[in-house]
Amino acid sequence: MNKSLIISTSIALSTLFTGVCLAQSDAPYTEGTVWTITMVKTKPGMTDDYLKGLSKSLKASLEEGKNQGFIVSYKVLLGEASTPSDYNIMTMVEFKNMAALDGLRAKTDPIAQKMIGGEDQQREAAMKRTELREILGSKLMREITLK
Repeated sequence: MNKSLIISTSIALSTLFTGVCLAQSDAPYTEGTVWTITMVKTKPGMTDDYLKGLSKSLKASLEEGKNQGFIVSYKVLLGEASTPSDYNIMTMVEFKNMAALDGLRAKTDPIAQKMIGGEDQQREAAMKRTELREILGSKLMREITLK
């Protein structure tokens, strides 16, 4: 290959990549943080008991995640179920981006160990929660800002 062809190909590729990098998205929004959302249906008469448990274990774990910087914020929403099969509690945990979810278990396992105890204690706590509620679903969603 001759030298002038290599140089002109290099210039063409450089121009192409520069144009690609400078191009703006046509999306009608900008991407924001990422949320994990869980929909929970508590069993009749068990909402307060379930929320007391969340206050002890989940809140402490999420606060520690915030202190360590891998959780941005969290919310717990409470409302009436609109149908007998609907949820009445929604938990939302905000992360800076999708990359913050990489290696998440390596970050959260030590927190669970500290807050709840070893595997046996964690399993026992999980079993007790099933007596109070049913998880109806979970989602991973990105917050967006409309342009």
